[in-house]
Amino acid sequence: MHAHRFPVRRASIAALAGCALSAAAQAAPAQPATFQGVCEDLPARLTGLANTVITASTTVAAGTLTLAGQPVAEHCRVTGAMNTRVSPVDGKTYAIAFEMRLPKGWNGRFFHQGNGGIDGSVVTATGALGGGPRTGALMQGFAVLSSDAGHTLAQGGPAFGLDPQARLDYGYQAVRSLTPMAKQLITAAYAKGPDSSYFGGCSNGGRHTLVAAVRAAQEYDGFLAGAPGYRLPLAALANIWGAQRYATVATGDTKTAAGLETAFTSAERRLVANAVLARCDALDGAADGMVQDTAACQKVFRLRQDVPTCTAATGRDGSCLTKDQKSVVASIFKGATTKNGTPFYAGFPYDGGTSGSGIASWEFGAPLTRDSGAVGAIFKVPPSPLALSDGPTFSMTLDVDQALAELYATNATYTESAMDFMTPPSDKDLGELRDRGGKIMVYHGVSDPIFSVTDTEAWYRKLLSSSGGKTSAFARLYRVPGMGHCSGGPATDQVDFLSPLVAWVEQGVAPQALVATARGAGNAGGVNADVPASWAADRTRPLCPFPKVARYKGNGDVERAENWSCQSPKVLSTAAVSSRR
Repeated sequence: MHAHRFPVRRASIAALAGCALSAAAQAAPAQPATFQGVCEDLPARLTGLANTVITASTTVAAGTLTLAGQPVAEHCRVTGAMNTRVSPVDGKTYAIAFEMRLPKGWNGRFFHQGNGGIDGSVVTATGALGGGPRTGALMQGFAVLSSDAGHTLAQGGPAFGLDPQARLDYGYQAVRSLTPMAKQLITAAYAKGPDSSYFGGCSNGGRHTLVAAVRAAQEYDGFLAGAPGYRLPLAALANIWGAQRYATVATGDTKTAAGLETAFTSAERRLVANAVLARCDALDGAADGMVQDTAACQKVFRLRQDVPTCTAATGRDGSCLTKDQKSVVASIFKGATTKNGTPFYAGFPYDGGTSGSGIASWEFGAPLTRDSGAVGAIFKVPPSPLALSDGPTFSMTLDVDQALAELYATNATYTESAMDFMTPPSDKDLGELRDRGGKIMVYHGVSDPIFSVTDTEAWYRKLLSSSGGKTSAFARLYRVPGMGHCSGGPATDQVDFLSPLVAWVEQGVAPQALVATARGAGNAGGVNADVPASWAADRTRPLCPFPKVARYKGNGDVERAENWSCQSPKVLSTAAVSSRR
């Protein structure tokens, strides 16, 4: 395994003097290198890859692969598998399948791509996150690794959860196996290992990233986590809990996504979004269809007061919500609880992205399919066969309190609970990452309907507490107003997070405000249909490091980021808040 050394800054002398928060080393800038020899001959140069079979090594010509319409330079694609085995539980053959893409002109860096969902397929190793080609690591010259995390969806989707080792590989052990192999492969390709290594992904890939930041802090220098469902088992169960609440006011078949959506229709979600904007949009100094000051908005917006209540005369026509609907929607935004009212997952903030096109899939489809399979087959101990044969029935009849206990349970077959293998061993201590000079950047859409931005904020606050308020020296959180899950929504969701992370890790330049761009008509990275026609197609906004928020300066084109600045959240007077209660 390649190991690199950090030149120690003078500030680290303070650590030797016994400071509570040790000053960290800083990685040196990565040095480029060129691919050695011919891609097709690479397997013959590989020695000592334990439990690994290389299945192909092929040159990919420039332009064969594109990212958001842009050609990717010539590179070598290597495919293989690790740790092939036959399960003693379900009799299926498992392996950790992977691909690596190695640029002929390499920038000296390694990027481990964490993939989303329940994994199960080797997604093309472009190193792309939210925001189009500007965050594509392969396009920027990184060597990029992608894997299926130890199972394939072709074997029955979430059914891999019946095998205890497949659960562990999915949670964290595939990363442990893949990392040294990838670095050895890079060394064989370029005659040197990576000077700096990065780990990134969105959704479950964001979860992989936060887990790796604790479990593999010694292997990576920079971490980029998008919409990190770092408590994914609880989020999935909370989504089922929400579906059960929606079912009480639905008028259709609640075992179908379309039927469950009758509880809170597209028109009704738009109604709520407009009410949020009417109350909160101008809190940041400009009425522009975006809520920047999320915390202030939660203090002044009141669903029961600010959204009209349906009467017998009006009925449900999209212009109002019934009292029962308001009760259900309010409870879901407040957060999932047990029968006795104890919260077990975070609530969700009211935001202008409530009407985004991606909301329905997560709110009404996922609980009946994705979440049922995950909770029932992958996370619970013992697993439930019903989750695999009839997901909708499983979710609609699930005893949530019992399932919650089963997320923490173990037995002789499943010796690690879901809350052990899916989450970071500690969600408040990144001491090893911090002390060796590592950095982590996290971004999260404020209107994410499946993984709560509030939960991620709570994670960051724990870091603040454990580091004595000095978290910003190694960790930064960016909220994206209006954005849904990883991308989309009425938002400026196209951002290059990777370049600032590299500058922070290798040059010591801490990221401040980042410029985010809307993907309106004509955008090369793909058009976001949720961008309103009233916005400039290329609207820009500053994304501010938490807890700061963007505020309009009061003059200049409201569509341009330079006319906004990052400031502390608005402090509302007691009278202003109490008048809304």
